[in-house]
Amino acid sequence: MRGVLFDGKRAEVVDDLQVREPGPGEVLVAVAAAGLCHSDLSVIDGTIPFPAPVVLGHEGAGVVAEVGAGVTHVVPGDHVALSTLASCGACAECDRGRPTMCRRAIGRPGRPFTRAGRPVHQFASNSAFAERTVVKAVQAVRIPKDIPLTSAALIGCGVLTGVGAVLNRARVGFGESVVVIGAGGIGLNVLQGARLAGALRIVAVDANPGKEEVARRFGATHFFSTVDGVREVLPTGADHVFECVGRVELVRAAIDLLDRHGQAVLLGMPAATAEASFVVSSLFLDKSILGCRYGASRPQRDIALYATLYTEGRLLLDELVTRTYPVEDFEKATEDAEAGRVARGVLTF
Repeated sequence: MRGVLFDGKRAEVVDDLQVREPGPGEVLVAVAAAGLCHSDLSVIDGTIPFPAPVVLGHEGAGVVAEVGAGVTHVVPGDHVALSTLASCGACAECDRGRPTMCRRAIGRPGRPFTRAGRPVHQFASNSAFAERTVVKAVQAVRIPKDIPLTSAALIGCGVLTGVGAVLNRARVGFGESVVVIGAGGIGLNVLQGARLAGALRIVAVDANPGKEEVARRFGATHFFSTVDGVREVLPTGADHVFECVGRVELVRAAIDLLDRHGQAVLLGMPAATAEASFVVSSLFLDKSILGCRYGASRPQRDIALYATLYTEGRLLLDELVTRTYPVEDFEKATEDAEAGRVARGVLTF
């Protein structure tokens, strides 16, 4: 079986992986497509520490091949989008409707794969860069079969994180103002989340002026190449600023751009030990800094919702896919992602 394996030093496509059969409460999925997210690249460069060897990928879609005992919400042949959230469903956080805070869903990598008889870790309880993967039943969300799987693959991370950050975490209100720093895969979904929420002014900021057209397509009403231009549109500051790059100086910029009672939402992934500074007194005007894990999402509800919005023409998915690559071209896909040539590259099997 083919897959992208990171051995702790380099990532490469291998063809001798094996995956076990699904156990009770699990689903075996034949992966059709998987988005290449910067979180995968962050494992390779060490920004996200993760045990190796590991099969990468965490943003995918495919077809149910087999289900384990007790699984009834999907059957073989169903098309599913995969989430990374292997929540237990029974803890206090899950019971409160906050599965992203489930402690059993964080930092407990399983090893359903083997190579040459040796166990291999699973990234983000998912490992979508493999022809087949085993996930918990709660991670497989049935979607309509008329949604292209190359587009559906992006729901499980980029869309859940970006749109969810707007609707679930920040709870952007109708007529409010939004600034999005970084118009990559996550930032574009924040932009369309702000559009769905009814924000009046939606300002995109990205150092690459070539991203203006796509940013406006996803919902931006204004575009600037630096944060300095934002005050031209929002002289008193923004109600919500989303930092989607993961640089500490942009975290500071996000806070500085807030209006009274504004919220800075941190979505970018800096190094694990990175620290940011800001003027503490600036927060006394009821400003706040919000962390956000996975768009504060509830995948079984949200993925189904976003799939419906797509079928109604209200949520953009196809437009997120800049280019598709056969999995054998993983190295080329990585080069394009690191160079900023794609909003999202999608690997196919």
